[in-house]
Amino acid sequence: MSIDLTDRIALVTGASRGIGYFTALELAKAGAHVIACARTVGGLEELDDAIQAAGGSATLVPFDLADMAAIDKLGGSIFERWGKLDILVANAGVLGTISPIGHVEAKVFDKVMTINVTATWRLIRSVEPLLMKSDAGRAVILSSSAAHKCKPFWGPYSASKAAVEALARTWAGETQRTALRITSVDPGATRTAMRAQAVPGEDPTTVQHPSDVAKAILPLVAPDFTETGKLFDMRQGRLLDYRLPE
Repeated sequence: MSIDLTDRIALVTGASRGIGYFTALELAKAGAHVIACARTVGGLEELDDAIQAAGGSATLVPFDLADMAAIDKLGGSIFERWGKLDILVANAGVLGTISPIGHVEAKVFDKVMTINVTATWRLIRSVEPLLMKSDAGRAVILSSSAAHKCKPFWGPYSASKAAVEALARTWAGETQRTALRITSVDPGATRTAMRAQAVPGEDPTTVQHPSDVAKAILPLVAPDFTETGKLFDMRQGRLLDYRLPE
């Protein structure tokens, strides 16, 4: 069944490559106007070309998520131009280093937490009022199995994704009586630059393409999607329950 997102406004972070790129493209194909954010201007321009070729439209916003003031201004800019936001896909993230916890440099740990956790919180704070103005606000927060597995040497990344899931679950509990629906997504092993950094030497054709994850995300942001505060596990292809507050 096709999903119609005509006239809906979608914000995607980390949109210049990987899961963010293909999610932005799928949203545009479904009719949404995509606000595409990333550091890499060239990647955003390639995305814009692909979206235009598919008959869609996008607004490119090149900036670094470490720039907290820029995140704060983003919400105001969206309000001035569109007055609302219907869809948030918080996808951007960094891996850091695969290393024993005691050997991780402070600047590496700080960067992982800044981009993966603090920027996600700042983004939520910036756009929540806009999502509340939508008749069916939808938010997808990209997580990882690392949040639960806590494998040796993955400390900073695992901790950051556990924190991101905690933010999403808390936010869902706070908004469960509103029209806003929030879902965490564990994409599983995916053919991305981050995956290549984490597992060097792996044959990329042995893991799923990011476009597969993008197609799975699309139903989670549809106006008729009613679940909130759950984790979508790509490997299982289903939503997993968290317990929301009574």
